[in-house]
Amino acid sequence: MSIRGPRLEFAVGAFLLLGLASLLVLALASSNGKFGFGQSTYPLKARFTNLGQLRPNAPVKIGGVTIGSVAAIQLDPVKLDAVVTLEIDDRYQDLPGDTSASILTGGLLGESYVGLQPGGDPAPLQPGDEIAFTAPAVDLIQMVGKYMFSGGGDDKSGTDATDNESTPPPTE
Repeated sequence: MSIRGPRLEFAVGAFLLLGLASLLVLALASSNGKFGFGQSTYPLKARFTNLGQLRPNAPVKIGGVTIGSVAAIQLDPVKLDAVVTLEIDDRYQDLPGDTSASILTGGLLGESYVGLQPGGDPAPLQPGDEIAFTAPAVDLIQMVGKYMFSGGGDDKSGTDATDNESTPPPTE
């Protein structure tokens, strides 16, 4: 009794083809369909005082639509700011000169990305320009810590607001 036959060979071949096709789909998904040479981009720079969890290859978005990625992050040795180089898709070359950049987080604990908000300046940003208006990342853990350890209320003195001995009587 022979296990090998045309049906088994066909099944093994089909299984291998499905495996190779799934690897191709995975490669396309992880490289955004670019394969190292794709659509051309142009660089923009932005300075931030706090990057939070921003990393290279993070997306750059306008209104939730990805228009580029973070190419590099460096520290300016003079100003001690983080200089982020953004690679923007050439299709979006008409970004206004007063476009602002913020570091945002997708969800409560999601990935960080750079969000751009176009302004109204008729002159566009040129390749290599620096975005002048930036907002740093918000560190949620630091904010929660400040709120928890400061008492969480508006009364910073620690006295009871209903205690009338510490307030002078009203004058007429």
